[in-house]
Amino acid sequence: MQARRAARELALILFSQLDKRVAGYSESDFEDIILKSVRTLTNNATEDLQMTMSSLLRLREEIQDYETDHEDNLKRPIGTTNKPVPLVMTSDFIEKIDELANVAEKSLIALEIAEMTTLEEKSDVKSYILRIAKEYQEHSNEIDAEIQKYAVGWNIERLVRIDKDIMRIAIAELLFVRETPLKVVIDEAIELAKKYSTEDSSSFINGILGKVVEANAIKK
Repeated sequence: MQARRAARELALILFSQLDKRVAGYSESDFEDIILKSVRTLTNNATEDLQMTMSSLLRLREEIQDYETDHEDNLKRPIGTTNKPVPLVMTSDFIEKIDELANVAEKSLIALEIAEMTTLEEKSDVKSYILRIAKEYQEHSNEIDAEIQKYAVGWNIERLVRIDKDIMRIAIAELLFVRETPLKVVIDEAIELAKKYSTEDSSSFINGILGKVVEANAIKK
């Protein structure tokens, strides 16, 4: 995983813990929140993997029961080993396996992010999170004003918090960090929305960020 993608994931958790007194945070405060964010990621990943293991064991049990109760095995003498049987409906099992694989993949990504942030002697992840956080801290009024300007028909205070935070991170990158190509910033924001919010949110966020790029004549 790229360092900046990992940084955006953790920045989203960090932003969720900021309050309206963002100007009063010190770098030490941000670092403490990053550490807590890493712990949140790893704890969630551990819980998700434990649930996935339990679900896999239940799925295995379902398949074994299906095999045992199949008419071909019911006809076999008692004490003999069951023979494999075809699954009549594979879609249910495939759907369950896909769901578990998705949870496991997200958990592994979370653990990779945590490792990148905490074990590197000079963490690019941590430094980029701090860069985003500090730019938002310094320009929070301007960034929120950009969101309000293009969120037609919405009061920024009533927007879903996670959607606001995704846009705050992206706008801070687009207007003030200016180190990442705009397409990457917007694409990553959309992916965060799909992962942590809703499909409608990703379209909404894409529209607002597009207007920010156009209004500020961002080229790269």
